[in-house]
Amino acid sequence: MKVMLVDDSRTMRNIEKNILAQLGYTDICEAADGLEALSVAAAEKPGLILLDWNMPNMDGMGFIQQFRQTDKTTPIMMVTTEAEKRRVVEAIKAGVNNYVVKPFTPEVLCGRIQETLSKQDAA
Repeated sequence: MKVMLVDDSRTMRNIEKNILAQLGYTDICEAADGLEALSVAAAEKPGLILLDWNMPNMDGMGFIQQFRQTDKTTPIMMVTTEAEKRRVVEAIKAGVNNYVVKPFTPEVLCGRIQETLSKQDAA
């Protein structure tokens, strides 16, 4: 399965990539903001998207709102520093399937990825 990492921080994308590799996911595509992510997602058709909230050009919420107009099923995990309950609820209402607050441990990210994918398989 292809995983798309969307974060303006190359360092964060590399951390996520290393954790995904430990889980056996090596087919990975990347984007540095929501705008780039829209075209990468259209071309690459990822099976899971890990998405940052705060990015230049188009933030994570802007991406979700546009992406969900054409794709209602691809699981999206918000991976962000935004921990306020109101923001979490806003993201879930917009179409996020799961939520991870930075900083996270590899175990937390692994757990959330597995949780998200097993919910998707059950649906």
